[in-house]
Amino acid sequence: MRKTAEERKEQILTVALRLADELGPDRLTTGAVADAIGLTQPAIFRHFPTKQALWAALAIRTRQRMHSSWQAALGDQISSEARIAAVIDTQLSTIAENPALPAILFSRELQVENGDLRKTFAGAMAAFRNLLHDEVAKGRDAGVFRRDLDPSDAAALLLSLVQGLAIRWSLGAREFDVRQEGARLVQVQLRLFAASPQRRA
Repeated sequence: MRKTAEERKEQILTVALRLADELGPDRLTTGAVADAIGLTQPAIFRHFPTKQALWAALAIRTRQRMHSSWQAALGDQISSEARIAAVIDTQLSTIAENPALPAILFSRELQVENGDLRKTFAGAMAAFRNLLHDEVAKGRDAGVFRRDLDPSDAAALLLSLVQGLAIRWSLGAREFDVRQEGARLVQVQLRLFAASPQRRA
């Protein structure tokens, strides 16, 4: 059955993300994507006229899916601690399901050759940090977290936890469960944020 244009685009992006993991982002070519799908390069170019356009579309799709997953994670939680833990777990789940993401974030393709890709991922991380900032601020105002806790600093620490864990997982040949380790470390961090029992009472 012949795929629609949108179905073909989705297939190309899915395969490109898989190959970025297998080959490395900087070694990914449209030829490799075409071969993996069983298409010609001109067929790829009908949907994405350049490799930069393919990367840009991949970044936009990833950003949209991350935003949707964050909102879904927040919707089922009540306490600030649970909401923060849930959204971080969701982000780590996205990384576990798309293991090329840490490599893409530090690739030459992102840092030097593709400004649109860099801006899209930078915007996604800024949105994630803002979300964490707002959740910490709510927890502080509710007396869950210390009154002297700066939400901006707390959000930076939580974002660094996610990014550092993703890099350690990637460089360590994924030899541990990134979500399980993330859940453990988030709880350690949240305990450091917590107000004393007397202040919370």
